[in-house]
Order: sequence, then C-alpha cells, then structure tokens
Amino acid sequence: MSQPLSQQYREILLGLGENPEREGLLDTPKRAAKAMQYLCHGYQQSLDEIVNGALFESDNDEMVIVKDIELYSLCEHHLLPFIGKAHVAYIPTGKVLGLSKVARIVDMYARRLQIQENLTKQIADAIASVTNAAGVAVVIEAKHMCMMMRGVEKQNSVMSSSVMLGAFRESCNTRHEFLQLIGRNN
Repeated sequence: MSQPLSQQYREILLGLGENPEREGLLDTPKRAAKAMQYLCHGYQQSLDEIVNGALFESDNDEMVIVKDIELYSLCEHHLLPFIGKAHVAYIPTGKVLGLSKVARIVDMYARRLQIQENLTKQIADAIASVTNAAGVAVVIEAKHMCMMMRGVEKQNSVMSSSVMLGAFRESCNTRHEFLQLIGRNN
C-alpha cells in the first residue's frame, strides 16, 4: 500500500457511502490513522527496550504476582477492540523483574493486532525468557467488541485464556495457589 494510512481511511469512508468532505469527517481520516498507529504501537517496541535492564538480584524464590493489569488490544479478525485484565505470576530464580516492566510487557504485546490466546502466550513466553523463572502463569479475561457489537451481540460474555509454564504447569499446588491468589479458584 503506497498511499498514506490517512488516505486509506478516506477510501474506507467513501466505501461506506460517506462524504469525507462533510464538516464532521474532514479530519477523520487523519485522526483515524493517528489513532490506529497509537493502538498498534507495540510493533515499534522490543522486549529488550521495554525491560531496559530492570532485572534485580533477589534471593526470593516465592511467587511474584501482578494482577488486574488492564489491557486494550485489537482483534486481528475484525480490527475491533478487546478490553480486559491480565494476571501475571512468576517464580524467580535469582532475579526479579522491575514491577512496571510486567505491565509494560503486557502493553507491548496487547498493542498489536492479535487474538487473545496468542497474546496470553506471548506475555508468558516473554516473562519466562527475561526472568529465567522456574515457572510463569498468565491469565487474561477480556470482553470482545467483535462479539458484543456485531455477530451474536452477547454483552456479558467474558473470554478467559491461560498459559502455565514450568512449575505452574507441573505442580497442581502451585497452579492452585496462583489461581486462588487472583481470585479464580473457588
């Protein structure tokens, strides 16, 4: 596509039967292009850039959990938002990750076109690779606009996805503790 993104949004408006020259739409292609670039800025980030050396020596070998990390992503099938929360845990083996870096890793992968199942795995794999943890667990719960605004139009459905690596996969007790601590195991 050799046209600037804003020109492509203008073409979309025309394709919908709208008049991109009317007052309310004059700057819409430019605004939409800028919004899409922001919503997908995760493509311009790397794991090394996000972590930026924020690994710290620690003799803690107990579970570290960051829960209720809000996330906003776009479904790769319809380009509609899905909005939810991520719960991330890992078991350190000599180093802990700076607290804000967990949320930044979630954001980096969420700000790409995706499906929730892949997003969950990408976050878990990234935390595992950065921390060399004995185990990593990620649970995401999200509402999908592609299911709420179109298609089946179900307003109260929430999709949950999880990835368990290492000790969280191998030990029922570790997995149970994590799920209990995030309030998902009654």
